Amino acid sequence: MANIKDIAKMAGVSVTTVSRVLNNQPYVSADKRDAVIRAMEESNYQRNINAVHLSTGKTFLIGVVVPFSNNPYFGVLIDGIAKEALHNNYKLVLFQTNYEVDREIDALTMLKNKQIDSLIICSRICGWDIINDYLSYGPIVLCEDARGTKVSSTFIDHYKSFSIALEYLYQKGHRQIGYCIGRRTGSNSQQRETAYKDFLAKFNQPLDPNIIFYECLNFEDGEQIVQRLQNMSHPPSALLVANDQVAAGILTCCKKQNISIPNELAIMGFDNQPIAKIMNITTLEIPLNEVGRKLFLQAMDNTTISHEEILVRLIERSTV
Repeated sequence: MANIKDIAKMAGVSVTTVSRVLNNQPYVSADKRDAVIRAMEESNYQRNINAVHLSTGKTFLIGVVVPFSNNPYFGVLIDGIAKEALHNNYKLVLFQTNYEVDREIDALTMLKNKQIDSLIICSRICGWDIINDYLSYGPIVLCEDARGTKVSSTFIDHYKSFSIALEYLYQKGHRQIGYCIGRRTGSNSQQRETAYKDFLAKFNQPLDPNIIFYECLNFEDGEQIVQRLQNMSHPPSALLVANDQVAAGILTCCKKQNISIPNELAIMGFDNQPIAKIMNITTLEIPLNEVGRKLFLQAMDNTTISHEEILVRLIERSTV
């Protein structure tokens, strides 16, 4: 297999000239450029991409960490990242962690070993003590409120958005409002819990832990929630569901059980995924494609730490 020295000899030029042609640099005459290209074609020369990366200091790869790749929320987020990556001639390396610390550390280690240029963590499991250990190896960008830290972030203010949703349900006449979220831990979940407790305190409402539902991630989880509601002597009149898929599962099961929506139970989702549009679910819209685009642009910037809040929008439909 021909190398760069062979190409230079065949074309009658210097190795430096061949390097300039390979990297699309200026200061090469048209005749010499054509000679190099002919020599490459005749010898079927293939660039050593690893050598190129060493010379430029870039891999043109961006790591993206998600807990689950089959969740529509993360699917739309990845789509936004991927579109901007394509526009900038970058490729993505996807890490699915299932919220396992070791798998997230694998992604961070690839950043440390310069196998990727930067890392976008869409939902993390590692604590700040671990994240901070890797900050010197390249940009780390988070999809959560990371103000006050040394990493960039594009985020939704989940305290604010949850408060907006709770106030909306209260104004609609609901006094016993339950909520459904995914993880018990995580900064987003903590913001939502604080918003819920502050809302109850504001309106002098008691805290009933029985109407708070955790580990609600998929459509199928909606059926379990409805079963629990049916076993309650005083079920909530409204549910704030931090996932449109789960909200759709609750709505579907309620229809099977002849539970009138929204008369017996109001349902409010999050994200405004296609399933919410199809099933006419009231929700808070998060522009996930835009979030993904901004996350990528922050990952490209290795000099500035920035934080950008993305605003949500209330979408009123028929389930409240």
